[in-house]
Formats: sequence, C-alpha cells, structure tokens
Amino acid sequence: MASPSLNAADLFSVKDLIAVVTGGGTGIGLMIAQGLEANGAIVYIIGRRKEALDKAVATAKHGNIRAIQGDVTFKSDLEKAVSEIKSAHGYVNVVIANSGIGGPALKGMPQNPSISQYRDFLWNWKPEDFTETFNVNTTGVFFTVAAFLELLDEGNKRGNFKQRSQVIATSSVGAFNRVPMGFAYGASKSAVVHMFKQLSTVLVPFNIRANVIAPGFYPSEMTTATVAQHKETGWPKSTIPEERAGDAEDMVGAVLYLTSRAGAYTNGNVLITDGGRLAVVPSTY
Repeated sequence: MASPSLNAADLFSVKDLIAVVTGGGTGIGLMIAQGLEANGAIVYIIGRRKEALDKAVATAKHGNIRAIQGDVTFKSDLEKAVSEIKSAHGYVNVVIANSGIGGPALKGMPQNPSISQYRDFLWNWKPEDFTETFNVNTTGVFFTVAAFLELLDEGNKRGNFKQRSQVIATSSVGAFNRVPMGFAYGASKSAVVHMFKQLSTVLVPFNIRANVIAPGFYPSEMTTATVAQHKETGWPKSTIPEERAGDAEDMVGAVLYLTSRAGAYTNGNVLITDGGRLAVVPSTY
C-alpha cells in the first residue's frame, strides 16, 4: 500500500476539481471562486447580473472561471446551468450554494426605542420582503442542491478524487447570533444550517457529503458600510476578538480545506470563520 502524502500541497490540492459557486460574481462567492480557480479547479459561477459575472471571469488566474447567468429562485435557470455543465464535463465534484440577500434590517431603528416605536418599526416591513429573503437564502439553496444531485453522483462515479462529492452552503454567524441585524436573514440562515445537517444524513446512501461555512463579517455588498466604517480604526475586541473583518485568505483557506483531500473526512459540519465573534456575543452555537 502506497504511503499517503502528508505534504500540504497534496492534502489541499483542488487541481482539476469541477466546482459550481452560486452568487459567485461578488463578495464571498467571488473569493471562493477565485481561490478554487487559482489552485487549479474549473469553477462555474452562477449569478443574476451579467456585468458582475463578466468582471469576475476577468479575474481568473488560469482562465477557468466560467459564468452562467441565472437566478437560483427559478428552476428553469438551474436546469439550464446543469445542462450546460453536463454538456461540458458530465459531472461536478462540489456545489457551493452561496447566493444570498440581506432582507429587512434593523438598521435605522431609533436608539433606545419605546415598545411602540419597536413595534412600528417591525410592522412597517413588507411581508413580501421577509418572504423573499427565505426564497433566496433557503429555498434557492435547496433547489440548487436538488438540481445538481445527479452530476454530483456522476462525480463520485468518475473516481478521480479521494474526497467524495459534496454540497456546501454559505450560511452565516447570523444563524447563531442572538443579536440580529435582521430577523429574516438570521432565520433563513439558521434554516440552511438545519437543512444541511439533514442533507448530510439523507445523502449518505449516495455518498454525497453536506457541509456549511458560516462567515462573520467579510467584505461583501451586504456589509460594505459596516466594513468600511471600521477600515481605518479596526474592530473592537469586544465585537471581533481578531479585531478585523475576514479577508480572501481566511475564506479561501476554509474552502480549500473542505473541498480538498484535507477535508475528505468532514460531513455534516458547520465551519465557523468569524474571528471569534460568536465567542463574545450572545449566541446559540
């Protein structure tokens, strides 16, 4: 029996991996796509905005970020993406369901509000905005997984990697934080965590793994104002013990672990990458 390689370059290799990243045109999704592609993977990014997708494709180190315009809340768009990738490769190894929106936020709530002010602020949210948050963050994730199951199964059948096929969801520390920035966002991300725990069990007969990444504050369209506010001064240790937001190295390091041989024994896991934020705020994790 050949001795296993304990070299980091081998353990964390994603060379020739076929990956799909939804919401891969900006923010965390773009970090993930760039990190995988820079290390030898072929990455398909799915997103709604062509301009953002085109900009993302232009950043590819090896020319292997490939864009498919589509909306994860439409089955027809997911079917189109599956068909295109199936025609090109016949299989995928990992699907990262990363698309998400912020939904109604508590920003703008009066400081020290009366109960009437608190009630009115919440009551003025539109139910359809609340529901749309779940539509993208939870329902869209579910149908993304369902759409790619057969290609993930085919990835296992190819047998070209020691690690089995996998679905990964981008959740958030908002799934565990008891001090929400928005109730719909946190609840939708909690739902994704539980869904993927269930998927890690029900997909066992098919040898498909399910894991979750739960980021804290990272630069993205949803966090632009908050991250910019602390760019010069840093973050107080009472908010983030690492005293900074996450960056591409932090995110790509986590993703390379999960998608490579290094993370092959990982299933049903929630990987928190938040600089210690959940250690200093009330949380359920």
